[in-house]
Amino acid sequence: MGERIRGQIWRNGKPIDGFTLDKVSSCLEDPDLLVWADLECPTHETMSRLAGELDLSPFAVEDTIAASERVKTVTYAHHTFLMVYAVTMRDPALGDRDESPRISGDGSQRSTLFDLHRISIFVKKNTLITVRRTECFDMDSVVDRWADIGGEQYGIGALLHGLLDVVVDGHFDAVQRIDDAMEDVESMLFDEKVAGRALQRRTYDLRKDLVLLRRVVLPMREVIAGIQRRRFENHAPSELDPHFSDLYDHALRAAEWTESLRDMVTTVFETNLSLADARLNTVMKKLTSWAAIIAVPTAITGFYGQNVPFPGYSHTLGFVTSSILIVVMVAALYLGFKRRDWL
Repeated sequence: MGERIRGQIWRNGKPIDGFTLDKVSSCLEDPDLLVWADLECPTHETMSRLAGELDLSPFAVEDTIAASERVKTVTYAHHTFLMVYAVTMRDPALGDRDESPRISGDGSQRSTLFDLHRISIFVKKNTLITVRRTECFDMDSVVDRWADIGGEQYGIGALLHGLLDVVVDGHFDAVQRIDDAMEDVESMLFDEKVAGRALQRRTYDLRKDLVLLRRVVLPMREVIAGIQRRRFENHAPSELDPHFSDLYDHALRAAEWTESLRDMVTTVFETNLSLADARLNTVMKKLTSWAAIIAVPTAITGFYGQNVPFPGYSHTLGFVTSSILIVVMVAALYLGFKRRDWL
C-alpha cells in the first residue's frame, strides 16, 4: 500500500480544480472556502509536514500513526480530533467463515464477518482532514451523503456529518450480519444432526466478532454527543442539529442492539450447555435401563447354569420355568422404564 492523497476545495459550494495538500494551510482564513483532504497510508514525513503547517497537536498525530487506538473525540486548542472505525462487510462467498480473527493491516484485530478501517479526523475551522491506513473504505460515499443534505449551505459540519453517517450505517450493517448469524446458530441448537463441537466453534466465533464490534460501536455515542456539545458552545448554525440528533439516535440504537446480541450469545452458550447436560442424562438413563434389563436374563441363566441339583434340574420344566421368568421380568422392567420415559 502506497501513499495516496486526494481532496477537494469548494468556494461557495462550487468545486475548485487543482487540489494539492500545500494549499490547505492557505485556505484556513477564507470563510468562503471549504476544504477536505483525504490521506490514505500517509508517510511519517507527510504527517509531520501537515502537522507543522496546520499546527496540529502532536498527541493527535501520535494517535494517528499508532498501531491501535480507541474510538474517541478530543478538543485541542486549535482543532478537534476524532478517531472512529468504519466497518465493511466481508463477502460470505469467500468461504472463510470458520477462520479465526486475524490482525489487519492497520494493526487492529479483524473479524471473520467484517473488516475494520480506522479513520483519524482533524477538524479545523473550514477544513476537514481524514487519515486512513487502509484503502477499502469508500470516501466517495461521504461526499455523496454530504451533498444529499445540502452540504453547500452548511459547510464543514455537513461534511463531518456525512462521514459519521456513513460510519454508523456500516455499524448497522455489521450488527445486522451478526444478528442473522445468531439466528442461524439458534436454529442449529435443536438440530440433532449438527455436531456439538461445530456449534460451539460457531458460537465462539460470533462472540469474538461481537466483542470486537462493541469496542467500536459503543463509544460512537460519546463521539457524536461531544460534537453536538462543541457545536452548541461555538454557536454553530442550528440547521444541522436535527441531522446530528438523528445520527446520535442511530448510534444509540446500534449500541443497544449490540447489548441485546451479547445477552443472546450468553443465552445460546447457556442453552447449549443445558442441552448437552440433558442429552447426557438421557443417554445415562437409557444405558442404565438396558443394563438392568440385560442383568435379569444374565442372573436367571447363571442360576440355572449351576453344577448342583436344583428343582427342575435335568428336566424340561426347568428350562420352561427359566424362560418364563426371563420373559416376564424383562417385559416388566421394559414397561416400567418406558412408563418413566427412560427408554
